[in-house]
Amino acid sequence: MRLGLLETVGLAASLVFAIPLGIYAAERLLGGETLIGGAFLAVAVLMVLLPKYLTTPGDLPGKVAERAVGGVVADPEDEEK
Repeated sequence: MRLGLLETVGLAASLVFAIPLGIYAAERLLGGETLIGGAFLAVAVLMVLLPKYLTTPGDLPGKVAERAVGGVVADPEDEEK
């Protein structure tokens, strides 16, 4: 799973906010507040996973261009095999 430059920056930005929230969630879980800790942990995980797997209207032009270029230009890795 290779990430492009923009995807890497987006993941880093998500992690900047998700890691502290995950730490807070772990503290709440260890403190015995399972409902609050579990909820914050779920939010932290979703902050990282949703941008990767959720398609937004802003992503559609890039996906269309990616398919068009992929259909016209051969992948260099495929040519080596």
